[in-house]
Amino acid sequence: MNFSALDNEVVLLKPLEEHDVAGILAAGSYPEVWTHLPTTIENEQDVHNFVDKALQGKLLNKEFPYVIVDKKSGEIIGSTRFMDIDESHQRVEIGFTWLTPAYWRTTVNTNCKYLLLSYCFEVLDLRRVQIKTDYENTRSQKAIERIGAVKEGILRNHMIRKDGTTRHTVMYSVIREDWPEMKLHLKELLK
Repeated sequence: MNFSALDNEVVLLKPLEEHDVAGILAAGSYPEVWTHLPTTIENEQDVHNFVDKALQGKLLNKEFPYVIVDKKSGEIIGSTRFMDIDESHQRVEIGFTWLTPAYWRTTVNTNCKYLLLSYCFEVLDLRRVQIKTDYENTRSQKAIERIGAVKEGILRNHMIRKDGTTRHTVMYSVIREDWPEMKLHLKELLK
C-alpha cells in the first residue's frame, strides 16, 4: 500500500521522520498523554526510541507513522499511524494516536480520522479499518464512538500493559459499506 502526507485546512498528517524528535518531545511532554499507551515519553531518549521503533515498523511495511501538525502554528501536536497493515485482506488499523492535551476535545482528532478514513476507502479502496483502545480508556472510547465507528466487542486479556497489568481491548471498525454514511456524519462534526 502506498501512503502519503494528508492534509486539510486544520491539520497536516506528515510522515514521521527522524528530525521530528524535538517537536514530538514538546508535544508529548505531558504524563497524561501516555496513561493508556504502550510507551511513555519523558525525555529525548524516549522520543528517539519512539521514532526508531515507528520507523522500523515502517521499513517492515507493518506500520506507517505520521506526526500531526497544526496548520495554524506549524507545530507538531501529536502522532497517529496506520498499523496492522494487511494488503491481502485489504485492511488496516488506525492507532497509536495521541495529542498534546491543549488539543483534546477540539476538532483535531476528528479531522485526522476524516483524512485517514477518506484515504483508506477512497484512495486505497480498503474493505476494513479497525480502531482499538484500552477498556479503561473511556475518553478514547467516547471519541471513537462519536465519529461513528462500530463497536465490535471486547477482547478479554488481550494485552499486557507497560506496568504489567492485564488489558482488555475494545475493538471498533469501519467497513467499506459504512463509509458513505459515516463520511456525511464526519462532515457534520467538522462544521
